[in-house]
Amino acid sequence: MFKANENYLKLPGSYLFSTVGRKQREYSAAHPDKKVIRLSIGDVTQPLAPAIIERLHKAVDEMAVAETFKGYAPDLGYEFLRNTIAKNDYADRGVDISADEIFVSDGAKSDSANIQEIFTADSKIAVCDPVYPVYVDSNVMAGRTGTYDKNTELWSDVIYMPCLADNNFAPELPKETPDIIYLCFPNNPTGATIKKDQLQEWVDYANKVGAVIIYDAAYEAYISEEDVPHTIYECEGAKTCAIELKSFSKNAGFTGTRLGYAVVPKNLKDADGVSMHSLWARRHGTKFNGAPYIVQAAGDAVYSDEGKAQTKAQIAYYMNNAKVISQGLKDAGYTVSGGVNAPYIWLKTPNNMSSWDFFDYLLENANVVGTPGSGFGPSGEGYFRLTAFGTYENTVEAIERIKNM
Repeated sequence: MFKANENYLKLPGSYLFSTVGRKQREYSAAHPDKKVIRLSIGDVTQPLAPAIIERLHKAVDEMAVAETFKGYAPDLGYEFLRNTIAKNDYADRGVDISADEIFVSDGAKSDSANIQEIFTADSKIAVCDPVYPVYVDSNVMAGRTGTYDKNTELWSDVIYMPCLADNNFAPELPKETPDIIYLCFPNNPTGATIKKDQLQEWVDYANKVGAVIIYDAAYEAYISEEDVPHTIYECEGAKTCAIELKSFSKNAGFTGTRLGYAVVPKNLKDADGVSMHSLWARRHGTKFNGAPYIVQAAGDAVYSDEGKAQTKAQIAYYMNNAKVISQGLKDAGYTVSGGVNAPYIWLKTPNNMSSWDFFDYLLENANVVGTPGSGFGPSGEGYFRLTAFGTYENTVEAIERIKNM
């Protein structure tokens, strides 16, 4: 008789944001007269930019004509989009990434969960703590993480790199040598960034010990400060040790249309000289039939002059929300970080409250939903994440409610 994959049975509880959503729905059902403001999940609220919508409509019309109809997309994605990405995200920044090193997908979340498949089952992973839960959970599913300690909330075979206030929420090089290192900058959930020389240290380290860096750059478009790298390939030697993940969800509002890409350089090879580019191409072609043509066409429009201007304005809108949240919380006496190069604000819970206790307190007293820091890992306990992706009106109202608690 068939049996379930035992690795999946190791996963503790439900996925973080599923739990947050369930608690919000239960509260709203019990208090139908209350307006609950959600600043929890990183979902955008601004509509797709006009230039993107225009191209999307045109692409739909093309699908109605035999001569321009498109079926399955090419394995790597349409060449027009990959060429546009290679120019705008890399060549224009002085970085040499070729179009055939870019693999178009349905989003960075999928890529971050799937990319670990091309590495051995006994690969040792290192993650920042706090961490985007998908990195750990997908490796639990692959059987790499060992056993889970309910008291410490740590996996026995995972190398945790604490990101604390003392180190500006940036990780330090691990004492134990990993095979796979997950880095996310600007960071989710803390909003922290590192300078180019700091990232170069990680690239040098990975090349020295023979590790690979999975670099999640989903929030790159929100970087406002100088000398904060927009891509890991700005660092010398990164093409022999790093895979980069990018998303259209946060920079262009594609959370509902789904589009992203992974960069796997041809120079990235394992200890035996096996090309990771070839393996990912094999995996991609076998398990993925391509993002829809109409979505890839819309993605191409993001890089048009109009698309760049319109999405830049949307990013400015969200970062203005971040300023409202950050300053409002500081005025109310909270200890706050983030919100400068990322649309996330990371705050210390008041009066030594646990993250989930503060979640309940905020929901009950301000009818505002955020995300408990402990859901991102043990070092997130005592912290709380708010997102700037709400509407401006709701953001202002939410902060006023918090001030008046």
